[in-house]
This record gives sequence, C-alpha cells and structure tokens, in this order.
Amino acid sequence: MSNRLNSKEDFYKIYKKNLIDIINRVSDREISNFIDVLLEARKKSSFIYFIGNGGSASTASHFVNDLSIGTKLLDMPFHAISLCDNQSVMTAIANDYGYEYIFSKQLSILLKEGDVVVAISASGNSLNLIQALGVAKNKGAITVGISAFDGGKLKDIVDVSVHVPTKQGEYGPAEDVHMMLDHLITSYLTNYTR
Repeated sequence: MSNRLNSKEDFYKIYKKNLIDIINRVSDREISNFIDVLLEARKKSSFIYFIGNGGSASTASHFVNDLSIGTKLLDMPFHAISLCDNQSVMTAIANDYGYEYIFSKQLSILLKEGDVVVAISASGNSLNLIQALGVAKNKGAITVGISAFDGGKLKDIVDVSVHVPTKQGEYGPAEDVHMMLDHLITSYLTNYTR
C-alpha cells in the first residue's frame, strides 16, 4: 500500500479494496475440500488439532472455539483442540527440546491415525509447523494448511491446502482473511449441516 495518502479514509478504502481482491482470489474448491475434511472427522469422531504461531496461534484458538462450541452441534460435535493454548506444555517443550518441537512433541503423544492437523501460517515456512506435519504424516493423520503469501513449504506438503494469496509480508490482510475463513466455515457448519 502506498505511504502517500491524503486521509484516513483513503487508507481505509485502499485497505478494504485490497482485502476484497484477496478474498476473491481464494479458491472456493479449497474451502469446500477443507469443510469435507472437517465433516469426515466429525463423522469418525476423530480429533482435529490446530496449530500456529503469533497471530496464527490466536486464529487457531478462535477456530477451535467456533468449531467445537460455536457450531452448537453438541449431539454430534467436532472434537477440536488448539495445541497453542497450554503455556506450561509449550514452554516446557521449548525449554527442554527447542521451540521447533512445541507442536510435534504434543502430536507424537496425542495423535491417532485418521485425526486431522490444521496448520495456520502466513509464510508457510515455520519450522515448528513443518516438523509437526511430518509427525502427522508418519502417524497417518490428514493434514490441512491455511497459508498466505506464496504458500511456502506448507502449501506443498499438506493433503488439503487453503491458500490466501497475498503479497509477501502482508500479515494484516492474510490474518484478516484467515479469520474470515473461520467464520465462513463455522457459520456454514452451524446453519447447513446436522
């Protein structure tokens, strides 16, 4: 975005237009594929683990809230867990083994064949996510990547990719659309599935 703006309103208009352009470039088929994975996991009572760093960790936690509780499908719930939320476990692993293992160590204990791991990352190159997806593949889990920028390594190694094509370093719009995907998907699941 240009640094030469005449007003706050100009900035808002440019930001909004950019966001709309990005949303329009996200693949409907990729979103649909992700919904299919979630519904299949629910059908099989498989667990769905969400992981991410920074703003993406926050999105992972929010997604779990909306999916497990917000859908209100308690008669046939989604078993969703954010591995970003237990600070004691994460800091113990980071301290004892290294930050790159904060998710893979948890998954090596919790994950069962047929479970789902959803990795959220703007860059798609976070080592701790790549490590975790390696564990997921070895354990026979289904992997989903929600990425931005050019998709990074994440886009190429997951079973199902939902890519938000943004410019390199465009974190705000990337995370905006990731959150929009959370609300779009969970709203669909709430209103159109039983």
